[in-house]
Amino acid sequence: MKRVFLIFGGLMLAGCGAFEGGLFAPKDRAPETAEAQATTTAAAPPAGANTADALDTTSEEERAQAVADAGAAGGETDLGVTIASLGAVAEPGIWLKTPLVQAEARGRVEFPEKGTKVAVDLIPLDAEPGAGSQISLAAMRLLEADLTSLPELRVYRTE
Repeated sequence: MKRVFLIFGGLMLAGCGAFEGGLFAPKDRAPETAEAQATTTAAAPPAGANTADALDTTSEEERAQAVADAGAAGGETDLGVTIASLGAVAEPGIWLKTPLVQAEARGRVEFPEKGTKVAVDLIPLDAEPGAGSQISLAAMRLLEADLTSLPELRVYRTE
């Protein structure tokens, strides 16, 4: 019985994007480039990192800037609402991968439940618009969302 749970749990994590790419990742897309994470210069986490603090390599300055930039609303496009899951935790930066955009762009997300918002890099996700999104560990922490939750976020393009 334990084997069934271990196999099922591993498949669930892989399908949710907890492992880079996940089971349902499109096979014909090239990996995201450093351009996609233009808001930060965060490095990949060190080998063996296993806590949120160790995995989140964004600097205090980058996090403060992302929160400050989110407060400068105006001239933006409301893209809609999405349910977000935690994306690949080893992928640095402050980003949201979402089917709500067709090309990389600057944006912001709001988490109405907590009243928080953060500026992010919007990265296209090859999925149907209602399929949900993936959010970086740093962005999830800045939004004060529980890392195991599926927060409902309002997404704006600011470019």
